[in-house]
Amino acid sequence: MGRSYKLYPDSGLDGNQLFFSLLGKVFFTTCSDVNMLKKLKSAERLFLLIKKEFPLTVSSVNKGKIFHEIQRLINDDPGSWLNAISVWKKLLELDAKNEKLSQKDANPLKRKVGENKIIIAKKLKIEQLQKIEENRECQLEKQIEEETLEQRDFITKREKFQEEEFQNDREKATVTHNQNNLTFRVSCRCSGTVGKAFTAQEVGKVIGIALMKQFGWKADLRNPNLEIFVHLNDIYSVVGIPVFRVPLASRAYIKTAGLRSTIAWAMASLAEIKAGAFVLDPMCGLGTILLEAAKEWPDVYYVGADVSDSQLLGACDNLQAAGLKDKIELLKVSVIELPLPSESVDIIISDIPFGKKFKLGKDIKSILQEMERVLRVGGTIVLLLSEDHHRRLRDCEESSIPLNSKNSYTDEPGIKKFLNLEETTGISETELSSFEASNQECLDRMSPFGSLVPVECHKVSLGKTDAFIYKYRKSHSSAL
Repeated sequence: MGRSYKLYPDSGLDGNQLFFSLLGKVFFTTCSDVNMLKKLKSAERLFLLIKKEFPLTVSSVNKGKIFHEIQRLINDDPGSWLNAISVWKKLLELDAKNEKLSQKDANPLKRKVGENKIIIAKKLKIEQLQKIEENRECQLEKQIEEETLEQRDFITKREKFQEEEFQNDREKATVTHNQNNLTFRVSCRCSGTVGKAFTAQEVGKVIGIALMKQFGWKADLRNPNLEIFVHLNDIYSVVGIPVFRVPLASRAYIKTAGLRSTIAWAMASLAEIKAGAFVLDPMCGLGTILLEAAKEWPDVYYVGADVSDSQLLGACDNLQAAGLKDKIELLKVSVIELPLPSESVDIIISDIPFGKKFKLGKDIKSILQEMERVLRVGGTIVLLLSEDHHRRLRDCEESSIPLNSKNSYTDEPGIKKFLNLEETTGISETELSSFEASNQECLDRMSPFGSLVPVECHKVSLGKTDAFIYKYRKSHSSAL
């Protein structure tokens, strides 16, 4: 577009974790192409930023006064809204144009092949006709001219039809330039003290009324042209527009969704996958982790195992839909009886099932013991665990790794921070210290399991529940 614009991805991840800043949002300015933005793997959704203000002060002040403060997000600077809408329209136009061009990519090839065949046939025909008496040359030229005219007429009509189709698609993909014809819907999220004082519906209604009065837009809760996203918490007040109608987390290559693709990608990125590695998911389910890993790191040997026929069937369908059936091998085996030699696997990545549907109980210990057995020394394990899983591990295994004087594992060379929060988000030293303390507390709670040494811990949100991504590294050969 030749200009920069402010965006922020909503990660769906909470707290102190890889690639994500406070409360799961990263604010950045970019001139990247729309297609490049679509390749963001760790973001649930991408928003065009309209407003980022200080948090609302919620005290004993009456609701009317606070609602007035909320309306100021619109009324104080309507120009920023109109500018954002203009950029949003251009992004949609570029996206629609790119999709149209990608659809046309196959057609010109087919047309070119067809035209080449026609040319070759004509040349042969001309060579044959040249042997015929001269009195038929005029008739031949007339015939060729008529065919050429018909072909040109056909191509002209086809191009006109394609242009009309493109115009219709663009009109559908972009809202009309007349601001009064815009329809909108407000999606609100309130947390912290704001969330305790007001409901999302109350805030959404206040903002909706302000938008209608300020711009003359019409509310449409079912099929709006424009969705306005508002997030109010104790850190900031944010207003944005989703750049794409379909969330980035909805991968086109995944037929049946299992684990969130963003969580799966984050787990794979933590594993430090290298070309030629042997990567195992011993409880692969529908294969989401392996799919995300294989898309990003293709030159690797991937194996997925599961004991469930239905899960393996779903995984097989996903691999076929993604074109990765030859990249990932599936096995029907139990996670506690893996048919693999000891210390033969470089990396293990797995989502350990939890919730009412899956009650592993004490099996969590035997699961990790088998993973430890097949992992080579220096290898990495990345697991998605519930708090209950961690509690069971802590209860069933006494620490075998010496702690330092502060009862932490920070002296281990493998422990590192991937995110400089102060540089990325500009938060204060107090908040930074709080973040580091939170992460350290999480690491301190990670008990070593045999030869598996804790490296990192990242809290993630799975919607209604939270979980933790734990990373371990095998320090020495386990006693077999």
